[in-house]
Amino acid sequence: MSVDRDQVLRAAAALLTRKPTATQDEIAKAAGISRATLHRQFAGRDALIEALEVLGLQELERVVDEARTDEGPAADAVRRLVAGSEPVAGFLAFLVTENQLFEPERMNPGWTRIDERFTALFRRGQEAGEFRIDLTPAWLTEALYGLIGAGAYAVQEGRVAARDYQYMIVELLLGGVARRSVES
Repeated sequence: MSVDRDQVLRAAAALLTRKPTATQDEIAKAAGISRATLHRQFAGRDALIEALEVLGLQELERVVDEARTDEGPAADAVRRLVAGSEPVAGFLAFLVTENQLFEPERMNPGWTRIDERFTALFRRGQEAGEFRIDLTPAWLTEALYGLIGAGAYAVQEGRVAARDYQYMIVELLLGGVARRSVES
């Protein structure tokens, strides 16, 4: 019997998004395979997480591409980015948390590419006069990751309605980052 690696990864991602502490047995069951088959595909949890990270980064890069973050007003690009992130937000939050367990030299370079694109978006907004300049683009990038993760968990736990995900994140982020005119 042939095992569809992508199907196993998607099943693992779906489970780990809901239950980050799931065991290898639970992951195998969710994927419809035995633990031995899971182990043949991924020699341990670290190997599985690294494969999930590749999948997650592909998804996130697709979201960033579709958001056209270099087009139009930066605030509109942030709105598109948050809207596009919604389907994968829980998975991304899981990956960000898991990656904190790895040594920096083991970090996938895809995170750097995504960080650079987010940072460029915020820098563009600052240069256009849309965003505050006292908050660094790197900090705004981290804030966006944090809000996406928090929004995903709040929806998942039922503390927030799914229909409010985009509104909550965009309003909080853009409300805090918007450049205000200074009265003389």
